[in-house]
Amino acid sequence: MPITFDIATTAGKARTGRLFTSHAEIETPVFMPVGTQATVKAVPQHTLEELGAHIILGNTYHLYLRPGVETVRRMGGLHAFMGWRRAILTDSGGFQVFSLNELRKVTDDGVTFRSHLDGSSHFFSPESAMAAQIGLGADIIMAFDECTEFPADRARARASMEMTARWAVRSKKYFEDHKHEVPWGAASQIPTLAAKNAARMGHPNLGSATESQQTQSLFGIIQGGMDRELRKESAERTLEIGFPGYAIGGLSVGEPRELTREIVESTLEHLPADKPRYLMGVGTPEEIVEYASLGVDMMDCVLPTRAARHGLLFTSEGKISIKQSRYAQDPAPLDPNCGCRVCQRYSRAYLRHLYASNEVLAQVLNTIHNLSFYLDTMRRVRHSISLGEESRFLSGLWSRPKP
Repeated sequence: MPITFDIATTAGKARTGRLFTSHAEIETPVFMPVGTQATVKAVPQHTLEELGAHIILGNTYHLYLRPGVETVRRMGGLHAFMGWRRAILTDSGGFQVFSLNELRKVTDDGVTFRSHLDGSSHFFSPESAMAAQIGLGADIIMAFDECTEFPADRARARASMEMTARWAVRSKKYFEDHKHEVPWGAASQIPTLAAKNAARMGHPNLGSATESQQTQSLFGIIQGGMDRELRKESAERTLEIGFPGYAIGGLSVGEPRELTREIVESTLEHLPADKPRYLMGVGTPEEIVEYASLGVDMMDCVLPTRAARHGLLFTSEGKISIKQSRYAQDPAPLDPNCGCRVCQRYSRAYLRHLYASNEVLAQVLNTIHNLSFYLDTMRRVRHSISLGEESRFLSGLWSRPKP
């Protein structure tokens, strides 16, 4: 059983829906916290559940290097390995290999690269990237693609897009031939949440499915650099191959934000309305709200966790750099409009003290707040869309002055 996706309401281009995977029911549009190495940095899994995260990301490149795919596979896949009962999406590793720059060599066969850990040589092909992701056992996995650098001329962008298209065919073929090898508990005969909810939503043929009978889902990725025509062609060719969901890749690689929006909006025009749309690697709170308003269903970004570790916190009144001395004796909560445990219990003065003292707790509390802010933002977005008010949320949340 692959994923199922049902659209609930629409407001302009924006829409709410439900994405059913083998391990979770996910309300969309959704922000997915990034757990690069089978951990969302500084936050344990039970806290992620309390924050309302129903799907997180893992990174194939990093997990392939450490602890190794075979280790995870023998543990029953990422869900069992990291004690996470909800959904997981893994990327193909293509973006991380792209970022190695001088440590990689790309051919039509695949990519040879050197580990950032010890310099050892490795090779990813569409087939081996699929094998790795099947072994990791995420609910949703990604076709192996080449991320086009910025800037890139049209010839380079076309060559990269063509390679991604060829790799997509190979990725799907390997996946279809080997998807039964997913390391989920074969002995389980308990109907999963996805199966039960699929039956409730009008898919009775899926209602008796068990975890052992279910499969991963493979998403295709649209490339084409910053060329709108190449993006259109990439979308058409990827749709022709056929996937249960489609991602927009190759953005947030150094291009101006205005150009990012232009490419996203133009690419969405060529994606099917009845399939989930995943925008990879974005963005700020303002951006995820904006992209949701354009009809994006899934987004991820390291920004809330990375910014938290550097003392940059997102609030309903603007960004706060908690390291600044002006917060040293501030008794106010970080965000008076936030209901997270951090804002309900701790003052700005205390959070500033923890950061200045280089305490590990600073990273924990900062990250919990930022993730809570992102996830709560998406809940409010979904609520506004369900009321048919996609523009009201956009114009209201970010207009308040900074403290």
